[in-house]
Amino acid sequence: MPNEIVKEIIFPEKGTVLRRNDSQELIISINRENIKSIFIINGTSFITKNASESDLIIKSNDYYMIINKGVKEIEIKYSYNISNHQIIYDPYRYLDLERINFKPEVFKQRYEIPDGYIDILPKWYSFKFTYPNYNLIFVKPEMGLSIQTHQLRNESWEILEGTPIIINNNKVHYYVKKGQKFDIPINTYHSVINPNKDREQFVVIKESWNGNFDEEDIKRVFNPNEYK
Repeated sequence: MPNEIVKEIIFPEKGTVLRRNDSQELIISINRENIKSIFIINGTSFITKNASESDLIIKSNDYYMIINKGVKEIEIKYSYNISNHQIIYDPYRYLDLERINFKPEVFKQRYEIPDGYIDILPKWYSFKFTYPNYNLIFVKPEMGLSIQTHQLRNESWEILEGTPIIINNNKVHYYVKKGQKFDIPINTYHSVINPNKDREQFVVIKESWNGNFDEEDIKRVFNPNEYK
C-alpha cells in the first residue's frame, strides 16, 4: 500500500512550520507555475529565486519549510505522511494568545544589561536595547524575527546567549553557538529563530551596523508576528 500523501494549503504571505525530515527522502509537489512564488528552506539552503523542482526534494534528516510569497493560496503535497516529523519552529504557535510587550525590568533582573542605552523597542516576542553603536536583541523562546532586508545599512551579529537558527543571505545556520559572528550586507535576507523550548532561554544578539540605522529601513518578506 502506498504511503499517504499529505496536503497543506499555504495562504499568501504565510508559511509552513519548519520541520526535520526523517530517514527517507521526501518529495514536495507543487503546481509548476507556483514555484516562482515560494521561498524554500531545504537543509542549509534558503532559496528565494530561480527555484526548481529539484529544490523540493528533501534529503533524509534535513530541515524544510515553504513560504508563500504570492497573492494566491498554494497547495503542496508530500510524497508520504509527514505527521511524525519533528517540528523545529512553528511561526504561529502563539498567534492567538494575548500579546503583552516585554518590560526592560524583565531583562535587567536576568542579565547584566550595560548602562548607557538610549532607547528601547519592546515587542511581545522580542526586546531591544539601543546603544549609540550597537543593539542588544533578546528573542523569546520558540519565536523568530521576521525575514527582512535593509537598503541603508550593513549589519554584524554576534551570538551572546542561546543556540539560534540564523538565516543569512542564501544560507541557514542551525543551533549556532555562543560567540559566532555573521556579516549581513545591504539587501540581504536575514532572520533569527529561537528554537529553544526552555521558556527562560532567550537568544541574545549583539547587533552593530555600518550606514544609516533607521527602524523604517526594514522590508519584511515574511512577517509571522504581524509586527508593523
